[in-house]
Amino acid sequence: MDGAPRTPAALAFCSDSRLGSRKDRMEPVTHFLTGACLGRSGFNRKTAYATLAMTLAAEAADLDILWGFRGPVAELQHHRGITHALIFTPVIGLAAMGFVWLVHRVRRKDPVIAPRWLLIWLFATIAALSHPLLDYTNNYGTRPFLPFNTNWHAWSIVFIFDPWMFLALLLALVIPSILGLADREIGARRKPFRGRGWAIAALSFILVWWGVRNAEHLHALELVRTGDYTREPLLRAAAEPHMVSPFAWRVIMETQDYYQTAEVDTLNNHVTTNDYADVIYKTPVTPAVAAAKQSYLGKVYLDWSKWPVVEDRGAVQAPGAGFAPRPDWHTVEFQDLRFGYAALGSDHESPLSGWVYVGPQNEIEGMFMSGHEQAQP
Repeated sequence: MDGAPRTPAALAFCSDSRLGSRKDRMEPVTHFLTGACLGRSGFNRKTAYATLAMTLAAEAADLDILWGFRGPVAELQHHRGITHALIFTPVIGLAAMGFVWLVHRVRRKDPVIAPRWLLIWLFATIAALSHPLLDYTNNYGTRPFLPFNTNWHAWSIVFIFDPWMFLALLLALVIPSILGLADREIGARRKPFRGRGWAIAALSFILVWWGVRNAEHLHALELVRTGDYTREPLLRAAAEPHMVSPFAWRVIMETQDYYQTAEVDTLNNHVTTNDYADVIYKTPVTPAVAAAKQSYLGKVYLDWSKWPVVEDRGAVQAPGAGFAPRPDWHTVEFQDLRFGYAALGSDHESPLSGWVYVGPQNEIEGMFMSGHEQAQP
């Protein structure tokens, strides 16, 4: 088996700002573009403001990032929570309709067709459903059945940002505008609902793209499950998507004593891994690790994480911590192998990792995530 580089590609999607500091969500522009294309696909012919309402409703669920003001762990706890639940989509539709009603009241120009408020609410609710669906396709996951079921669900077929989906949606909105400018140049009659075909084509492309990526996702898992890539029996495996190619996957394999990663090329049926460089041994649960798991950060993190690795790092300073631990403290690191492409023991913070300072009596002295400290709730 061949050696593979362990460069964390997802590190490029991290930033240090308080809100949105974790690139854990489908970036917002794709949601906006999806709502706009839904409106342009024919809904805008039924009532005024359909495209506006659907564009707003398609992104509204991410207002839960405001929890970031309470700290990074609070944001992790509540992000993709009730605002992303299926039961909440009619409420988002109602809020979008209310905003559009205010716009209608302050406008002085009547729309081409009269607003039909029940239809606007219904169309906005449909657009709101697109948000948890898009989030479900990436590997961070979502909780669509809250408050009745708190389990996380993830399809894991597309990256957080998919450039091909983004490009298809963008072109579907831009090209009709360019064609409209050309028509006005030659004095052609203006079409009131231009772009329906382009919008339908973009949305259809996304459905086909998901089908292709789902097939390759299953293919990647089949390759590692039917091959002999671990020294111990394979317990479970997961395939994480790369950004551009549907044929490139990062696979995580778990055995009784360790995790092993691999790069999979489904186009050539090739699995690249290394018995040593790509192996992450499971570490013992020290008293400090046990205490950290019971902290606020630990409980929230382990509720969300599908591939958690928790390690006692000794008395090292946590990234983003404003103070160093005392010599008799322990720093416990939480990371999820879906996003931590670097090997354990690296001096660099893995994406979506958390850190807990544990005192000599196993008391919690500090919690840190995304470059910020989290206060005790």
